[in-house]
This record gives sequence, C-alpha cells and structure tokens, in this order.
Amino acid sequence: MTSLAAPTTTAVEKTTLSYSDDGAALTFTAGGQQIATYTYKPTDSQYESPRPYFHPLTTLGGDEVTIFRPWDHVWHKGLSLALPNVGKDNFWGGATYTRATGYANLDNNGAMTHGAFTNIDDAGTGITAAEELVWSSQDGTPVIAEKRRFNVQLLDGPSVKEPATTAWVLLFETEISNISPDVIEIGSPTTEGRDNAGYGGLFWRGPRSFTGGQFRSEAGTGQDEFMGTRSEWISFTGQHDDTCRFSSVTFVEHGTNPGAPNQWFARSSMFACLGAAPFFSEAVPLQAGRPLTYRYAVVISDGEVDGQSAAELAGAAKTALEAWA
Repeated sequence: MTSLAAPTTTAVEKTTLSYSDDGAALTFTAGGQQIATYTYKPTDSQYESPRPYFHPLTTLGGDEVTIFRPWDHVWHKGLSLALPNVGKDNFWGGATYTRATGYANLDNNGAMTHGAFTNIDDAGTGITAAEELVWSSQDGTPVIAEKRRFNVQLLDGPSVKEPATTAWVLLFETEISNISPDVIEIGSPTTEGRDNAGYGGLFWRGPRSFTGGQFRSEAGTGQDEFMGTRSEWISFTGQHDDTCRFSSVTFVEHGTNPGAPNQWFARSSMFACLGAAPFFSEAVPLQAGRPLTYRYAVVISDGEVDGQSAAELAGAAKTALEAWA
C-alpha cells in the first residue's frame, strides 16, 4: 500500500489543494477548507453493505452537501458506489427486492473491501487516487474485483449566481471484473418488477433541508419528474438550514459508458438524492474477462445555478473528465 503519512499539495489557480491520510480515510482540503473525506475502511455493520464512501462533501464556501446514515435509510452514505441487485448479492445495504420475495432481509449483504492504493498522484491537475477493491458476498466469497480511480480538482468553470465562488469537481472511474464462476446479472428493483425504483450506481444523498429542491438538465427544470430520465448531465440545487444559502450538485456522465446516456435515479419530494443508474430498467451481464467501466464527474458548487450556469459547469466538468480519462 502506498504510504500517505505526509500530506502533499498542488497549486491550482492560487488555491492550495492537499490531502492527508489517517489510515482509514483520505481528507482533501482546498485553501484551508476541508472539501471531501473518502473513508476507505468503513466500520459499518454487514446489514449496511460496508463500502468506501465520500462524506462529508463540502462546497468551497463551507456548506456541507451530503448526509450520513439518515434514519430512513441508514445505508445511504454521502456519495458512494452502491448496487442492490448484483446476482444474488446486495452491495447497497438493507433489504433486497426480488420478484420472488418483494423487499426482504435475505442475509446477502456483501462488502466492498479496500485492498490498497496502488498510486496517489498530485503531479497533474488536482490529486488522483488509484485503488484496488474486492467485492465479497456476506459469507466472504469474492465475486468482483474492482479497479477504482478518483480525482479531486478545482474547476476552472463559470461562477454560479450567488455567491460568486469557483466550484470543485470529483472525477470518478470504476472498472469491475467478474471473478466468480458464473455470469453476474447486475440489475435493480425495477428490473425485478418494482416500478420506478432503478437505483444502483454512483449515488448521492443530500441533506434533509435539500428536500423539495430543483433538478435541471438539458430538458429544463423540475422535481420528481426527472426520475428515470436520460441526459448527459443533471444538476440539483438545494437550500441549507441555518445559513439559508444555496448549493448545487451536478452529475456528468462520460459518453463512453455502456448504454450512455443512462437513466438517472432522481428524487426531490421524499428526500434529495441523485444517482447514475446504468442498470435502472435493464439488467447488464458481467462476464468473466469482459469488465465494465463507468466514468462520471460530480461538481460541488456554491450558490443556485440556472439553466445556463448549470450547463456551463457541466461543460467544464466534461472537459476535465475527458482530459483525465
């Protein structure tokens, strides 16, 4: 495992970006403001499908845009890669939905276990971490090997409406390979028969106060009607308690992802959440020797975006993602 004892820094547009490692989590700081923590050795119960997660994620202005273990779904962990229907295994947490049982506790909650950081590089734009993980069934049987990369960088994009603060972006790539003896069908509750419940993928859960916020994409502005829609990018704006400020989270999908543009799992009225959902309405087979690779950008920005500024932020994130990928 790469030693990360000493924080390193890189200068990006006169702001210092740095990281530190405490042996269980990487913490990223920009200009003295902590903006992201990546917990790679979680201590969650097996029922919550232990896996690495990003929490808290914070704007450069200091507003937190994630929630951890909300009482309604304690397995929601900030921003994480989580999949509920992976063959017989659940790498999402909680009960599993199948045609045969509906939602039921099936003793099939797997875990995504950190193996090693193969590299952490701050020589280019931002800081990139490369990680190896193994996904194992609840009984400990390995089923999937994952190669994961993510990059934290400040985004040279437009300022949003209020306040005029430059955004930052998390670039994320996962390559999953089948190491089990059988083909693994990756699906969702919707592929198992539950309507409009195609969650599973890179998933974000927002603060309670973001409930009722607005989505924006190339199709316009709205709320729960964005569930299951397809677009290259989608943005969500919510308002914080206490400060009453706005923050925005924008997802961008790389055009080479299998099935792109894939559907989005998007909720506003129940609680604020957004996820890339490539297995929303159709199961995808993961075969030995044929890995699946998905890439995304997630922009964290201060203020309330409109259609134009959201599109500009998405465009800047797309450029960063293509340059990094």
